[in-house]
Amino acid sequence: MANKKLCDMTVRELLAATASRAPAPGGGGIAAMTAAAAAALLEMVANLTIGKKGYEHTAEDMQHIKLQCERIREYCLTAIDADAEAFRSVIAALRLSKDMAGRTEKVQKAFKEAAQVPFELSKQIFIILELSQTVIRKGNSWALTDAAISVLQARAAMRSAFYSVTVNLSSITDQQFIEMMEQAMLELDKRAEVIEQEVLNFYEHR
Repeated sequence: MANKKLCDMTVRELLAATASRAPAPGGGGIAAMTAAAAAALLEMVANLTIGKKGYEHTAEDMQHIKLQCERIREYCLTAIDADAEAFRSVIAALRLSKDMAGRTEKVQKAFKEAAQVPFELSKQIFIILELSQTVIRKGNSWALTDAAISVLQARAAMRSAFYSVTVNLSSITDQQFIEMMEQAMLELDKRAEVIEQEVLNFYEHR
């Protein structure tokens, strides 16, 4: 499995790789996998609604959500490998000779890229949450528990992605970059929390 992409592994293989002594895949990769699962659940509810008697008026919305979730699911799967590659780049930069010209810049660049990967993932996760607002109201009533679970998984994945961003920011010296990322995460998290509560409250009191 040495040359096998992480996203192409079976679940058993990926979890075994995570459990091994190798530092990657790690938390960032698992966050991406969790996000992919959240997208898949929402996509499933859309599929269970399309063509269902009594839900003809929601078909167009569900078709749009299905396509969006499929795209996000694939993005999140590739993010598993992107996160591992970003980590490897950080390690490679740190192993450069301390006497090497430009080493500091290379190290900083690697940490910034390692922070960007989970941050970009979090933005895709937010789209899942936005789509869940429509699914919870218009989706097949027999599958709404799956939509609610999708939201729970999406929020867990987002919080995990933010942890991965933050740990990389701690090694970055560019204060402007740090402040920009922290502010962006704060704003995204606030918006995500509002959607989470709205969707789960609707589900619990439907």
